[in-house]
Amino acid sequence: MNRYYYDFHIHSCLSPCADNDMTPNNVAGVCALAGLQIAALTDHNSTKNCPAFYKAAKKQGIIPVAGMELTTAEDIHVVCLFERLEDAMAFGEDVDGRRIRIPNRTDIFGDQIITDEEDEPIGIEEDMLPNATTLSLDEVPSLVEQYNGVCFPAHVDREANGIIAILGTIPETPDFGCAELRDYENKDHYVRNYPILQNKLILCGSDAHYLWDIRDANAYFDLEDEPYSGDFVRHQLFLHLKGEI
Repeated sequence: MNRYYYDFHIHSCLSPCADNDMTPNNVAGVCALAGLQIAALTDHNSTKNCPAFYKAAKKQGIIPVAGMELTTAEDIHVVCLFERLEDAMAFGEDVDGRRIRIPNRTDIFGDQIITDEEDEPIGIEEDMLPNATTLSLDEVPSLVEQYNGVCFPAHVDREANGIIAILGTIPETPDFGCAELRDYENKDHYVRNYPILQNKLILCGSDAHYLWDIRDANAYFDLEDEPYSGDFVRHQLFLHLKGEI
């Protein structure tokens, strides 16, 4: 068993609110410099830069996780993570059909760039990614489970698109096993004021939109890793996230 530092909430240049320098290779490189061993790419309502990030992360010795920051119909952000890249991409296609199509104004919101493994642009998303989908909060966990993933409310300690800010509380249903804080120092305050968090695994994510947002290693899991492989460690991680060990 060894300690693995993680960040499960990082955006790439596909998210319009993220800097264009957030290419998959740049993100992976800064994650390595920050001392992370596991990192997830979680663009708004899309997984299209996850294949490039997988390859970039592996070159840096980082265990990649494919993910998405999904916006529910209520405008709540939910982080969705997948053990297998193939499942993440299939989930991305499903969510793509549930987006509300509004043309992106790059002059206002920023570019939405899809890259290959060498950070070369191979496409753009024409329609705005971060806006609400047609998926309600109640629908998200079961849909994620269909693709063998795990999901949890993002940055519950933020006003913008946080579940508490939108609903005023964390409801009993759907029953998320985890919840994310952007600032782990807020944990005691939120657990005290929202007792439902006492029974959840509290995670910390940077929600990085710029390279300098990626934090030095802090949050971690102690994971079994013998016989070692990235796939085995990732599997152990997902067992923890799903509350199975």
